[in-house]
Amino acid sequence: MTAIENRSCNVEDLVFGRRYRVTERIGSGGMAEVYKAQDEVLGRTVAVKVLHARYAAEPNFVARFRQEAQAAANLQHPNIVNIYDWGRDGETYFIVMEFVKGTDLKSMVQQHGPLDPMQATEIAIQVCSALAEAHGYDVIHRDIKPHNIVITPDGTVKVMDFGIARAGNTTMTQTGSVLGTAQYISPEQAQGRPLGATSDLYSLGVTLYELVTGRLPFDADTPVAVALKQVNEEPIPVRQVRPSVPAALESVIMRAMRKNPAERYISAKEMRTDLKRVLNGEPLGGPAYPPQRMVDETSVMPAVERADRVRTASNIRPVPERRVSPWLWVGIAAIVIIIGIGAALALGALGNGKVVTPSLVGLTEEEAEAELTAAELELGEVTTQNDPNVELGKILSQDPESGTKVEKGTVVDIVVSAGIEQVEMPDLVGLTEADAIDALREAGLEFDRPVDEFNTEIEEGLVIRTEPEALAMVPKGTRVVLYVSKGTEKVQVPDVTGKTLADATKDLQAAGLKVTSSEEYSDTVPKGQVISQTPDPDVYVDSGSTVKLVVSKGEEIVIVPDVTDMMEADAIAELNQAGLEADVVYIDSPDDGIVLTQSPLPNASARPGDTVLITVGKTPAP
Repeated sequence: MTAIENRSCNVEDLVFGRRYRVTERIGSGGMAEVYKAQDEVLGRTVAVKVLHARYAAEPNFVARFRQEAQAAANLQHPNIVNIYDWGRDGETYFIVMEFVKGTDLKSMVQQHGPLDPMQATEIAIQVCSALAEAHGYDVIHRDIKPHNIVITPDGTVKVMDFGIARAGNTTMTQTGSVLGTAQYISPEQAQGRPLGATSDLYSLGVTLYELVTGRLPFDADTPVAVALKQVNEEPIPVRQVRPSVPAALESVIMRAMRKNPAERYISAKEMRTDLKRVLNGEPLGGPAYPPQRMVDETSVMPAVERADRVRTASNIRPVPERRVSPWLWVGIAAIVIIIGIGAALALGALGNGKVVTPSLVGLTEEEAEAELTAAELELGEVTTQNDPNVELGKILSQDPESGTKVEKGTVVDIVVSAGIEQVEMPDLVGLTEADAIDALREAGLEFDRPVDEFNTEIEEGLVIRTEPEALAMVPKGTRVVLYVSKGTEKVQVPDVTGKTLADATKDLQAAGLKVTSSEEYSDTVPKGQVISQTPDPDVYVDSGSTVKLVVSKGEEIVIVPDVTDMMEADAIAELNQAGLEADVVYIDSPDDGIVLTQSPLPNASARPGDTVLITVGKTPAP
């Protein structure tokens, strides 16, 4: 049973990827559930975000998720929550990221109200540092908002969910889970247009607006209504909401939130530079702030598409008063009405309300939805289909087809390319090379020439491992590298007799062998040198085999025991026990049977087997 199938059991029983053991559930959202877990391999605490099963059923989403998770995993920065790992468990996908203790900005504002402007500026500077790092790798966050920015107890800012928003962009729009984030998206994102770094800076501007005022610049009852405001309305200037906000900070926020991306900061680095000037009380710089402009000016420049319709006092000339015939006005009004009716008929506003279906093939889902909205049509069912010749995420076909006249409000279904079909890498470990190749062909995968490796655990001719590894999701047609066992490597045992134990051990280990040793006395081999070895020198054995060494303790010395005054039999037994022989000489003495003298003397040094001469008393015959 997988961790996902067993989710109804105790949280502590969940294990993801066979190594991340859950300790508690710490959150849930529209896309995923989040758990605190222990990495049982590296012994560290991590956060595991488990995506809801409905997303895993969409190949288009899975492909994007994999690509974006891999891209985000490359980001290593103190202000970015690191992504350590990602994988599949059962029928869903999970990502493993740095576990961060702290509070997100949304909770801070909800609990404590607007932040001090300088504190908000310091936070935004760190967020800009994170964005500058990500944008340098061409990773656009797409979901910058207070919920995704965490402040740790030591004041460090951590930006979360890099790459996830883009991976889920299609599905999020389709399911309506954009609710709650529409308040922070840029106008171009709301319109489904291509996004760049300036889109993240717009969202940061909205976030900063909320931090210092305690309110959102745009809000409404539905996500669509909010998106329309993002596109068409200007925000109320910050200082009209909270006059204590410094004028320079207001200027930074309002510039970041300009409708035209070209009028915003060109990079997170540029925005961070101005925020540092705000923090230090310095005048703002750059092309957006010419010298003659006052720092406390908080007016917002009109958008580019409307700027050419703004008239100034300098180009208004007085018009001489002149009386005009009322019939002239009647005629003009009639012409205007006729033209209006004609235009309405041409556009389908009158009559049967027919519109022409726009061409959506080749667009992304977001771009198609914007086209359909403009044509007063609705996006219907979105399905995916593998197509190796069409870029991932681009539309393959539509129903009704482009150019078809349909009623306003008609639903248009689309088929989106899921790119190259993804297949699961089979587990080939332990199979023969031939069986492994058959399994690869059956899975639609290619293979390179196998790589042979010695292995002490896998039998010769069987697969040790593969690249990519087993159970990974890979594009169909991927070339797989097979590593096949050559069995245990044979090595020649070097001759180490006569060497010191240290030198012998070094030589044997260098040959891939293990060493054990014991000691023996030797009259011929100096102390500390190898007397003998098993196996013998120059034979071939399995790599990793053990060689037994016998090391010399040097010449054995026996201390001659004192056997004087002992009975003859006891003295002989004592000498034999010490490894010595006894040679007995009898002399006349009233001390019958008692050892009178010995040679060598007691406590003298001798070799094992040496003879000790003892004289024993014997009562003379009468």
